[in-house]
Amino acid sequence: MKNALLFVISLCFCAQISAQVIYEKYESRKLNSTRDLKIKLPDNYDPESELKHPVIIVFDGEYLFEPVCGQVSFQTHFDEMPESIIVGIVQGKERFYDSYFDEVSGLPFESGDRFYKFVDQELIPYIDANYNTSKFKVAVGHNLMGNFINSFLFHEKPVFQAYINISPDFKGTMSQNVATRLEWLEDDIFYYMATSDKDIKSIRDIVRDTDLSLRALDNQKLTYYYDELKGDSHYQLVTGALSKAMDRIFELYKPLDEKELKEKVFPYDGTLDDYIVDRYKRIDDLFGIFKPISELELQQLITVAEEREDLESVYKIGKLANKLNPNSSFGTYHMALYAEKLGKTKKAVKLYESALTLEDMAHINREFIMSHVEGLKVVEDDTETEDDEDEEN
Repeated sequence: MKNALLFVISLCFCAQISAQVIYEKYESRKLNSTRDLKIKLPDNYDPESELKHPVIIVFDGEYLFEPVCGQVSFQTHFDEMPESIIVGIVQGKERFYDSYFDEVSGLPFESGDRFYKFVDQELIPYIDANYNTSKFKVAVGHNLMGNFINSFLFHEKPVFQAYINISPDFKGTMSQNVATRLEWLEDDIFYYMATSDKDIKSIRDIVRDTDLSLRALDNQKLTYYYDELKGDSHYQLVTGALSKAMDRIFELYKPLDEKELKEKVFPYDGTLDDYIVDRYKRIDDLFGIFKPISELELQQLITVAEEREDLESVYKIGKLANKLNPNSSFGTYHMALYAEKLGKTKKAVKLYESALTLEDMAHINREFIMSHVEGLKVVEDDTETEDDEDEEN
């Protein structure tokens, strides 16, 4: 039922997407022929912007392109992955020649090698030169092309940073070669593989064996995911696999959720401003894109800091917030809160009054801040009176 719902949702997004696709013909010297491309740019794409986008190369673009576009549109709508440039290679009758492989190694051979060079030396440089692309590249392949995309791992520096292998039909020793290559990675790689209990038996069996080999690897540079779907045929599993693959590959990109707050943020050894800065630096390093830290996430960190009774984190998150958005009262308010809880009444009043001159927060208004100021002024006056009495005695 869930997969059927995902399929229907994807179809709805696909219908909306179809009118936004750019169709191009690329004259390839490596192939000595012209190839049809489908290119889907992010909504509101601005060629003059400095914003960069990951690139998803979809093999078998005549039938895989639309499901990929639908899934990407669905997840970007909820900010669960970055807006991406999707490039579908229409292969059609050329598919067999494009995937031609060496029977021993499973690697591209003759016409397959020419197609490999077309993608590596022509297509990707062309997309990078004409669109605002980040360094993060994703390859999506199904069946024969699921085998083929693995060849890009064997480049001295892997051509793609993420590989979505949907029911890959491994040829020759490709499966063993992949395991060996992933074991000795020196670059961060996301590797996803899926089959189903109703998949073609020969494919399902070798995918299961490959999974066992990959699970045994111990390489911090490898992020590996595997799914075995239930009840889906060789072609039906595509939609569910794409959904899971995108969800997992871009897991770090998503906003903070309850699971991360509980399992990673709360036990973090250090102040929580460092946690969120490091997290977003990793997003930049991995995906090659800048994503701003939201005020909502800072508030989530404040809540965790209060649960930890970690006043230093409250103060440093306030300082970070001021740096990120000096016009918002968020940072100054929480610095004032820190001073108040330390008993630094005069400093707290001064900071609260400064916060009143800045833009309101979504969840705290001026009246609430004023109530703090008025209450602290009463405390400050009482304290000063008591001090005077002490001096007289």
